[in-house]
Amino acid sequence: MIGITAAILVLKDSGCQKEHNHFELEVECLSIFSVCTINCLVETMVTSKKIVLAKKLNGEPKESDFKIIEEELPALKDGEILVEAVWLSVDPYQRIVESRNPDFPVGKLVCSTLGWRTKSVVDVNKPGDARLPKPYLLPDFQGLPASLGVGFLGMPGNTAYFGFLEICKPKPGEVVVVTGAAGAVGSIVGQIAKIKGCKVIGFAGTDDKVKWLLEELGFDAAYNYKTKDIVEALEEAAPEGVDCYFDNVGGSLSIAVTKKMKLFGRISVCGSISSYNSGSPPGGSVYESSTLQQYILANQLTIQRFRVGQWNDQWFDGLKQLVQWTKEGKLKYYETVTEGFENTVKAFIGMLRGENMGKAVVKV
Repeated sequence: MIGITAAILVLKDSGCQKEHNHFELEVECLSIFSVCTINCLVETMVTSKKIVLAKKLNGEPKESDFKIIEEELPALKDGEILVEAVWLSVDPYQRIVESRNPDFPVGKLVCSTLGWRTKSVVDVNKPGDARLPKPYLLPDFQGLPASLGVGFLGMPGNTAYFGFLEICKPKPGEVVVVTGAAGAVGSIVGQIAKIKGCKVIGFAGTDDKVKWLLEELGFDAAYNYKTKDIVEALEEAAPEGVDCYFDNVGGSLSIAVTKKMKLFGRISVCGSISSYNSGSPPGGSVYESSTLQQYILANQLTIQRFRVGQWNDQWFDGLKQLVQWTKEGKLKYYETVTEGFENTVKAFIGMLRGENMGKAVVKV
């Protein structure tokens, strides 16, 4: 999804005693989530740089498909805040430059969905949607980096937490397969599965990622799907079959895993990145193909797609548990950092190509 941004903001007291209670805030932002600082501003025009499509995408995105433009931002209304990006996440952290909402206290961080831009006006009362809840103050990360609020301890973290636990409902001793296993979501899913006592098999796209999954994250088995025969890998690592599958990629890899599922297996469908840049109109799910129907029916599989926003009312429960596991050393995080707002598109394309390990973020 292009241009979904979350901002994490740190507010500082500016000492301004003006109408509407202006604050000076410093916000930490990750790509598509940012961190920034706020000053007491005079009523002057504020401009922002933002990244937009230069033309309709056709197949894999290229840097020439995007352009940076400037826009004039509207004056703040009561209840709104002005944020400036510090980190972008291809998910940004931002600093609050002006605030007209006293409910966002000095020194706190806030997370919101935004676009790829250096500054944004945020209505903190806007309702949540299927991607994120409405703008929220970040909970206590207990000393962990604020940048994690756009990734490991943000939307990707809760996507892994709820999408895996609520749909796959893993039991100790079960076999779990994760595709896109070295990405922001997959790397967390695999570690949660280990915490729950499962055997975990991961698929990634480079030998370095496979090594990371095995040596750093504790996967029981991991394979480079580009060089290893998938059927052979599954036969080797899961000869008796697979109980749970967390699907980030779709395509032929998912077909092979589905054929290896046990009776009453559970599949959580998070994404289909293998088809995102195909250039063809979206078709039916791989699970609707006649190729798989006999396996799905014979093994009475449960297959469920989801959007993380369906757990908005449990959002902070997920973050709290992720923070606890991380502080206990049970979860490890990794960020692939790109420097400079002008390189946001490059980071985005790299993420689509699988060049990142863990969360891809941009330091503005």
